[in-house]
Amino acid sequence: MNEPNPFLNPARQRDLYGHASRLAGRTSALMRAKISGRPVPETIVSLVQTHHGQPDRLGVVLDIGCGRGTSSLVIAEQLRPRRVVGLDAAPSLLAQARERAKELPDNTVDFVEGDFHDLPLPTGSSDVVVAAFCLYHSPQPRDVIAQIARVLAPGGLAVLVTKGLDSYQEMDRLVASAGLDPRAAQHESLYTAAHSGNLADLAASSLDVIAVLDEEHVFTFDGHDHTAQYLATNPKYDLAPGLYGNPGALAANLHEFLPDQLLTTRSRITFVLAQPIEGQPA
Repeated sequence: MNEPNPFLNPARQRDLYGHASRLAGRTSALMRAKISGRPVPETIVSLVQTHHGQPDRLGVVLDIGCGRGTSSLVIAEQLRPRRVVGLDAAPSLLAQARERAKELPDNTVDFVEGDFHDLPLPTGSSDVVVAAFCLYHSPQPRDVIAQIARVLAPGGLAVLVTKGLDSYQEMDRLVASAGLDPRAAQHESLYTAAHSGNLADLAASSLDVIAVLDEEHVFTFDGHDHTAQYLATNPKYDLAPGLYGNPGALAANLHEFLPDQLLTTRSRITFVLAQPIEGQPA
């Protein structure tokens, strides 16, 4: 019997997001490997500038699943709304986001703990709502999108971002070839709840979809040590005890069973732009 999808398993959330340093290490390893694909926070800013009617006069921007605050801070610096609200369910990530926000010259960003199934903002209060790489953490992403529709102001804009089901499949093959998890390619995608193939349909359940943009992001890890820094934080695989969260031990295993090699892998990133349905009550 397959284990529950880690991204949909409440018992795994503390393991995944209880330590901000682990997420920082994962993101750092991935970004160091990137060779193709625009930075997602800057792409979000560009899309808001293109698709929002008044991008220079924004009130509240809500960043759902804000994590360590990377997108929230870019939005605050480049769009300069009156207020950015970053929301996440992980206290450790919010603590780091607040620390990073101290570098901003103006106190325009608030980070709050909350559940995206019940957004703690008034109806019609947000000019822009961003939900990047978080909807696949909900077993009912339509419920989250209904909440996004509720808090969007008339003329507001939702920017939803996710990944393709087959993202990083080259990494699956590496893990299987090394014998670390022979069934690596058979595990359910981490993004099954909200992925590139269904995000627009999910959004259309409560919003008016106005644009869909797909981009291919390409990453080349420069050897087993680099790859292990990312793999050690990837909950998809059934790794032996002591390997998850331990890049040194994981790299040693890779070196033992496979010649050191570059690893190039890909991910399809999908941006869905949507607005409140005209005439629909908030």
